[in-house]
Amino acid sequence: MKRALISVYEKNKKLFNFVNFLYKKGYQIVSTGGTYQYLIKNGLSNVIEVSDITSFPEILDGRIKTIHPNIYGGVLANRSIDRHIKSIRLHKIHFIDIVLVNFYPFIEEMKKKSINSLIEFIDIGGPSILRAAAKNFLYVTPIIDDNDYELVQNEIVDYGSPSLILRKKLAGKVFNFTSAYDSAISQYFLMDDKFPIYLQSSYKKKMKLRYGENPHQEAAYYVNEMHQGAMKNFHQLHGKTLSFNNLRDMDIAWKVVSQFSEPACCTVKHSTPCGVALGKDIIEAFKKTYYSDTISSFGGIMAFNIPITKKLAKEINHIFIEVILSPNYDTDVLTILKIKKNIRIIKINESISDRLEYVQIDGGILVQESDYFFNHEENYQIVTKKKFTDQELQSLFFAQKVVKYVKSNAIVIAKGTQTLGISGGQTNRIWAARQAIERALEKSKKGLVLVSDAFFPFRDVIDEAARSGGIGAILQPGGSIRDKESIKACDDYGIAMAITGKRHFKH
Repeated sequence: MKRALISVYEKNKKLFNFVNFLYKKGYQIVSTGGTYQYLIKNGLSNVIEVSDITSFPEILDGRIKTIHPNIYGGVLANRSIDRHIKSIRLHKIHFIDIVLVNFYPFIEEMKKKSINSLIEFIDIGGPSILRAAAKNFLYVTPIIDDNDYELVQNEIVDYGSPSLILRKKLAGKVFNFTSAYDSAISQYFLMDDKFPIYLQSSYKKKMKLRYGENPHQEAAYYVNEMHQGAMKNFHQLHGKTLSFNNLRDMDIAWKVVSQFSEPACCTVKHSTPCGVALGKDIIEAFKKTYYSDTISSFGGIMAFNIPITKKLAKEINHIFIEVILSPNYDTDVLTILKIKKNIRIIKINESISDRLEYVQIDGGILVQESDYFFNHEENYQIVTKKKFTDQELQSLFFAQKVVKYVKSNAIVIAKGTQTLGISGGQTNRIWAARQAIERALEKSKKGLVLVSDAFFPFRDVIDEAARSGGIGAILQPGGSIRDKESIKACDDYGIAMAITGKRHFKH
C-alpha cells in the first residue's frame, strides 16, 4: 500500500481536501502531531501518527518528530538496488511515496520576533525530510507548494501516480525553496556583514512580464523576501500590465522625488530623468517638470512625492504618460485619470530602503552601497573668488540630487528648483555639457547653474558654460590634475565654483 507523509505548519481546507483525496485513492496517511490532530478533528480516520512508526514520541517541544530511520529509510531507499530493498524489509520499514511538507514561516516571523523566539521558527525536520524526498524523486513525490496539489491529483487520476516528469519538476521546486529559505536565515544572522563570502538571495517571483527590454526577450519580476522596498509593495490601480522597462524607470523616478520634502515631480525616459522640479504645490512642480522637456516627457514615467489633486489629474490627461506614481489617490482623482484606458496608475508610499545595489555581468555580480543614502550637501568647498548666492546654492544642491540618476557622463543645468537641460550617457564630458547647455538656453538665458557628476578633465566645460552667458555657478567633484586650470577659468569669467570631493557616476 502506498504511503503519504503529511507534516505542515499551514493547515487549511485546501490541504484537507487534497489529503482526503489521497486517502480515498488508497494512500495510507502518516502525519505528525499538530497535522495529525487537524486531520483527525476534521473527520479523516485511520491516520497513522509518526510516533507509531518510530516507536518514539515527539521530543524537545516538537524539534524532533520525523528524524528517524523508519521515516528516512522509507523516503530515501533506492528501489532499484536490491540491498536497499533487503535492508528495508529486514528492518520492517514501509516505503513512503509522497512527502508533503511546508515550513515554519521564518521569513514572515523575523519582522515580529526577537532573536530568541525567532530561533524556534528555523525549521530543521521539514527541510531535511523534503530534501530527502526530492533527492529520491525517481520514486518519491515531494510537495512544497500547495499550488501543485491539483497537478499531483490530476496525474493520480490519469496515470495512477505522479509521472517522473512531474516528480522531477517538484524536486526542483523543493531545492529552489529550501535554498531561498536557508538564504533568508543566513542573511538574518549576517545582516551586519554587507559583503559576506557567499552572496545569498531570497527573491520570490511577483509577476511574469510580457517581455524584457525587447519583445523577443522573456522576463519576470522578483521581489526581495528579506527586505522592504518601494518597488516591492506598490499597488497598480489601473492600466495595462507593467513592463520590464516600466519597472526600471519607476524605480528611478521614485528615488528622485523621494529625496525631497517639498512637492516634487520627476519624469523618466529610458532610465534617465528628463525633467525634475520642485514647486510651492504639486501643480507648480508638475508644470515646471513637464515644460522643462515636453518632447522627452512624451510616453515617460512621471512620479510625484505627494498625492495628486483633481486639478493636476485634469492636466495630466492632456499629455501622454505611460505610468503615474503617487503616494495616494482620492476617488474623484482616479475617476479623472481612468478616462485614459491604458495609463498605468501606481500607488506607492514606501520609502527607499535598499542599501545595496546589484549589477549582473556575465559570470558574476557586482555589489555596492547605494548612493541614495549619502548626504553631500554639507561637504563642499568654494574654490573661486566669486561666492554662491543663497539661491544658487539651493539650485546647485537640487541639481546634484538629480545628476546622481543621470547616466555618466552627466551634466544637469538648472534654474531655481527646475531642471532645464539634462544630458548623459556621452563618452566625453564636453559633449554632455554642450547638449545640456543648448537645451537649457532654449528656455532661459540667465540665472542658470551647472552640476557635473564627475570632475572636469579640461577647462573646456568652463569655457562652454561661459559662452552660454547664463551660467553663474558650478558644482563638481574635483580631483583632476587640471583642477587649477578650471578654477582659473572660472575666476577669469566671474563664475562661482565649488568642489565636493564626491563623484556620482551612474554607468
